[in-house]
Amino acid sequence: MSTRSVLLIGGNRFPFHRFETNGDLIADAIPDRIEVTLTTEKADLEDLEGYDAVVDYLTDSSLTDAQRDGLLSFVESGGGYLGVHCASDLTSTAADDPDAVIDAREEPFPELRDLVGGHFVTHPAQTTYDVRVVDHYHPVTAALKDFAVFDEPYVLDVDTEDVRVLARMDHPEHADMPIAWSTEYGEGRVFYSSLGHDEASLTNDGVRTLLANAVAWVTRE
Repeated sequence: MSTRSVLLIGGNRFPFHRFETNGDLIADAIPDRIEVTLTTEKADLEDLEGYDAVVDYLTDSSLTDAQRDGLLSFVESGGGYLGVHCASDLTSTAADDPDAVIDAREEPFPELRDLVGGHFVTHPAQTTYDVRVVDHYHPVTAALKDFAVFDEPYVLDVDTEDVRVLARMDHPEHADMPIAWSTEYGEGRVFYSSLGHDEASLTNDGVRTLLANAVAWVTRE
């Protein structure tokens, strides 16, 4: 079998989810046998020939028509998509005001929401919470045990009838919230996990195993 290759994309616009630090941590969780190209250039989404999957760590998901169509057509025709943490934040955008950090849309980008299968709504403060695997019949979570993680607990609006929920979080305010799921987009495989805010999460053994398994699955390794 040929070596699998993924494009890992993120940004440095915001003081949180900075790709210059978190990108390397995500890449380190991906097995060495899979080639990883890191980029902050959204234009790279226009032509994804040569890649087997996109690993998305963008907070601002504003894309040009060519960038959006390149990504969607890639997945629809059989490419993989792995959304990590802020990839579901489909309302936050870079502020036009140079004195502001972040702006927001009223509604998530609809085409990207269809791809991901849900979107970020809000989050309480970072805390330690339990991740509970609820599907041991999926390749990503078949051998994964429950674990605890210190992370930013996302509250999500999820299309639970259309996605296969693989793991959930136990949180005192938002109990039983999905944190990982799989779905399909055309011929492509899609996986999303809300875990991965910063180093504490991205160096967690459970999170790293989840990401490693997910990359293997979306690339059809």
